[in-house]
Amino acid sequence: MNVLLILLISFFSCNTETPTKFSEKALDDTFISFEGEEIAFKNILEKHKGKTIVIDIWASWCGDCIKGMPKVKKLQSEYKDVVYVFLSLDRGESAWKRGIEKYQVKGAHYYMPKGKDCDFADFVNISWIPRYMVINEASEIVVFNVIEADDEKLIEAIKK
Repeated sequence: MNVLLILLISFFSCNTETPTKFSEKALDDTFISFEGEEIAFKNILEKHKGKTIVIDIWASWCGDCIKGMPKVKKLQSEYKDVVYVFLSLDRGESAWKRGIEKYQVKGAHYYMPKGKDCDFADFVNISWIPRYMVINEASEIVVFNVIEADDEKLIEAIKK
């Protein structure tokens, strides 16, 4: 009986809250811009401060990511004031750039040079891509983890 009680207490005491801010480690993690420059994630967010940001974590080799692109493009056509930031888990910069061109992905593009082995990926706990997040005008994470670009939580967050 004591073991069951300990397990229940452990389960319910775990912090399952969705974060509203990025960790310092995630903010300090570096990406590669389309132009080949290293940039900290906090500087990517700073560029778009005061705007709603949809983050799309994707890769050109990911079938679900490619299938989801029409939904992303529909969002972009309906919500033109939103900034769309694409973070790539491609296996190399050339594959990433070819994918952007091939699938005509419009937005701000950054490559994750360490893939899922980095502080940003640890913070967001990437278990599936595509992965969408929404950051509001106050720089708060309001949608942390959805895998469909037409998810109601995502759409409601960008309408606000």
